[in-house]
Amino acid sequence: MNVSRREFLKSSGVLIVGFSTGSIAEPFALAQGPFDTHSSHIDPTKLDSWIVVAADGTITAYTGKCDFGQGMFTAQIQLVAEELCVPIARVRLIQCDTSVAPDQGTTSGSQSTPTNFNSGNLALAAATAREALINMAADLLGERVDLLTVADGVVIGKTGRHVTYGELFGNRQFNIPLNMMAKRRQPEQWAVLGKPVPSLDRVALMTGKFEFVHNVRMPGMLHGRVVRPPEVGATVTSVDESSVREISGIVKVVVRNNFVGVVAEKQWQAVQAARRLKVKWGSGTGLPAQSTFYDSFRKQPSRDALVVDSKDVERQLGTAALVMRATYSHPYQMHGSVGASCAVADVEPDGATVWSATQSVYPTRSNVAKLLALPVDSVRVIYVRGSGCYGLNGADTVSFDAALLSHAVGKPVRVQLSRQDEMAWENFGSACVIEQRAGIDPSGKITAWDCESWLASRGNRPGYDRPGNVITGLLAGYAPEAIGPRNASAPAGELHNGNNAAPSYIAGCINGKCGGAGTIRSERVMSHTVDSPFFTGPLRSPHRLQNTFAHECFMDEISASVKADPVVFRLQHLRETRIVNVLKAAAQAATWDHRPSPKANLSLTGISAGRGIACVAYSGDNGYAALVAELSVDVASGQVKPKRFTVAVDCGPVSNPDGLRNQTEGGILQGMSRALGERVTWNDKRVTSTDWETYHSLYLGFEIPEIDIILMNPGGVPATGAGETAITVVAAAMGNAIFDATGVRLRELPFTAERLGAALFARSA
Repeated sequence: MNVSRREFLKSSGVLIVGFSTGSIAEPFALAQGPFDTHSSHIDPTKLDSWIVVAADGTITAYTGKCDFGQGMFTAQIQLVAEELCVPIARVRLIQCDTSVAPDQGTTSGSQSTPTNFNSGNLALAAATAREALINMAADLLGERVDLLTVADGVVIGKTGRHVTYGELFGNRQFNIPLNMMAKRRQPEQWAVLGKPVPSLDRVALMTGKFEFVHNVRMPGMLHGRVVRPPEVGATVTSVDESSVREISGIVKVVVRNNFVGVVAEKQWQAVQAARRLKVKWGSGTGLPAQSTFYDSFRKQPSRDALVVDSKDVERQLGTAALVMRATYSHPYQMHGSVGASCAVADVEPDGATVWSATQSVYPTRSNVAKLLALPVDSVRVIYVRGSGCYGLNGADTVSFDAALLSHAVGKPVRVQLSRQDEMAWENFGSACVIEQRAGIDPSGKITAWDCESWLASRGNRPGYDRPGNVITGLLAGYAPEAIGPRNASAPAGELHNGNNAAPSYIAGCINGKCGGAGTIRSERVMSHTVDSPFFTGPLRSPHRLQNTFAHECFMDEISASVKADPVVFRLQHLRETRIVNVLKAAAQAATWDHRPSPKANLSLTGISAGRGIACVAYSGDNGYAALVAELSVDVASGQVKPKRFTVAVDCGPVSNPDGLRNQTEGGILQGMSRALGERVTWNDKRVTSTDWETYHSLYLGFEIPEIDIILMNPGGVPATGAGETAITVVAAAMGNAIFDATGVRLRELPFTAERLGAALFARSA
């Protein structure tokens, strides 16, 4: 299963799922979860693990970070081309194939840019290769290194003598380690990076030539379908295989503990068999009532984390001129990928190959080996892009499905989940409740901020050894990762604001050192992780969106109570320069109407317009963002119509402005969908939002608002991720704009017409 790189390149027409810029081949991809890596057969300290120079001067680069729609394929090619001083058309990128690519953990949290663009990994490898090639050229040309220049893969001496990379080195191995001191090309030198290069897969996507994992076909391939439990927690008592014998093409009914699946010669035969197979299930565990869920789950045992505690919050609140309180609620939401997840597995007695849209090829490799009791080195996982998700949808679990079914029949098996199985059993974005308290002095300044949150969690990414963190692993007999016992502990050292649990306005002072972006020094933030009845996992801006919704809406409530302009009030409580800058830039670009919210002379009928703002210093290397939302509300119906979003984004030096704008626009649109309609629903036994009629994401005919983007592009700072920055502030800005337009404060998402209409009716009454 572990072919050499030379063999891989020689047979690339068969093996490679990746891109060259001259022609689009087939694509491979990876997922989100723990950022750590495990040792593997690809040594990441060696230059040859990252870069190959061919005799024709083309460069092949290997990466463990994949593109699932966020533009990282194009950006990483730009990076390699920039550092090696070659045109992007001369670079091919092999992403996330465990037989040849380094283990870079999971592509998640928008960490591909910080990982590969700053001081390490792919950028360092390309810079090391450039310096090694220049040194070789200096020896060959007999000239000093500092007098040589490089352009288009040609090293040119002071005398005019020159040599190409291919002539100098083609088809050899470097046999040197990465040079940690290799000098990177700086933004002022950039010729390829920093340019708005369109996505290199765009044409293939638009013309239907792009190969998704759904298109993978193997000789002799069979088709599988899974049979999920009818209720959460139900277990198998018996399976009547005779119930599907009359269906032609049936190969096998597969049962392993509570995992049930069918394999057939054709897709439709497998679909029919999965529907007709008679399986007796025991009673499920039951589900809590959705109507009282936010109250009930706060009473459950939890794993606690004290993020920051100045130990004087109660005293400050006791002496405050005004104490404000508010509770915010965020529902379970799903990834809702337009295409249901798919994978292909080919399991043989001595090994397995899986074609998967997982964002975690090496962790998936380890878990497949565990599920099939195979040596991990005998398993190969090849990333092929799926329909996209920005988190943990069904890509991992369907990979396990395919592996189990292929193992049972000894032939390649393709599994595509049904829409219902995908939406009922994926790992949802967590439900969350956040309670806020703030003390305000007579001048209107915040003196203390207390925040306590409850987060529902179960499972998460499988990592390298937790197949039970997704439904297939659980059904096959593996337990999900436990949330752990109650364990509150006081913080020590620097503020670690994971998940943006702490608002941007606190100083984050611990042991005399302040690490927050704000000025409020009396502060306490406690978070509780509670066992969830459903599987949960990362969904774009995981937990940061929930927390920022609560923080930024509460900040708006406070500013309204002291009759302050929301922008000015925020600036009074911020001290970090970069978040101040994005806040000012967004307000200026939106021609912000400086006044308190809500607006004067609110209308009780007709259409009312409003504007709201929100900002964030994103925890986890995703930069800074501020967004102004302008919208209208039909006062009679509660219908919200977004009109314009103006966002300022600071993610450090911009490697591709076109890609960053795409990510920012996409984040805003997805954030708008999640704010206006998305919510998982259930009854006492099962999830009930299992199709596009019952799960309300934005429909294709929705009128898209105007989106204005300001890219800050500062120098002298590291590059950060950008995929989760803009989406984080959308719901809060929209909630604040609704308040500005109507005087009604909605503290629970989504902002449905029914919910807002009821609040408006109550206001008028």
